[in-house]
Amino acid sequence: MAIKAVIFDLGGVVFDSPMDVFARFEALLGLPHNTLNHHIVRMGSAGAWARLEKGSLTLPQFFEAFDAELSEAGIPISARQLMEEIAEHGAIRPVMIEAIRRLRSKGFKVAALTNNWAVDQDGTGSMDGIKNEFDAFVESSKSGLQKPDPRIYELACRSLDIAPDEAVFLDDIGRNLKTARRLGMATIKVSRAEEALAELEGLIGQKLLD
Repeated sequence: MAIKAVIFDLGGVVFDSPMDVFARFEALLGLPHNTLNHHIVRMGSAGAWARLEKGSLTLPQFFEAFDAELSEAGIPISARQLMEEIAEHGAIRPVMIEAIRRLRSKGFKVAALTNNWAVDQDGTGSMDGIKNEFDAFVESSKSGLQKPDPRIYELACRSLDIAPDEAVFLDDIGRNLKTARRLGMATIKVSRAEEALAELEGLIGQKLLD
């Protein structure tokens, strides 16, 4: 089918990656690269990180639970300091916002599909300011679903009224892209924003970069 929509992950795609913050903490403490990410993946859906992203923990609850996990795993990192650094360094990538605007002006539907967390007690988050850039905004913290669960991808497609094979999905994490491909989406792994957008241009046959 023809591509009708583009679905963007946020962290590591539209925003700078939290993995960069992970790497800085690991380097500062002399920990092996990917120590934090491996811990989060190993803990799975029962872990504090997953429960935060699915909206079942508030940030204060997460700080306590994640600190306990990290202490037990021998990882000397403060959950609060980690999240403060992520919030401080999660800059928007202007080239991605411009591409999103150009896509919409050309008639493509655009959604965000993000594993995120609520910042405030009322369930709101720090991403509220960019929501109007998208036709749909699908959040793990509000849906109770988390990538790579196929149901959250299906939710994103329903929110745009498209079939999965009518979408391109951009993410910086391979396992998230794998689920999208299984559902029939075209996928792009984002390392550098400009390179990813050039690949997207090739898939949709439209100019997005100057």
